[in-house]
Amino acid sequence: MKGKDSLEEVMREENTPTSLPIVTIANIDRLLAEPDYKERCVNRLVNIVVDIEDYQGARRIFIP
Repeated sequence: MKGKDSLEEVMREENTPTSLPIVTIANIDRLLAEPDYKERCVNRLVNIVVDIEDYQGARRIFIP
């Protein structure tokens, strides 16, 4: 989060109303170990992609 090259700093400086969001999976260990969690992540990601125009300008989205 710190430093001029950090992801957070780049998001703050470069984000525009038409920028696509960075999608972050909240718990990668659960994604790899729990099929139900993986399904929820996939469903959320599909919903984001289908309605991507609603998410433009959002810097970051955590799923699920």
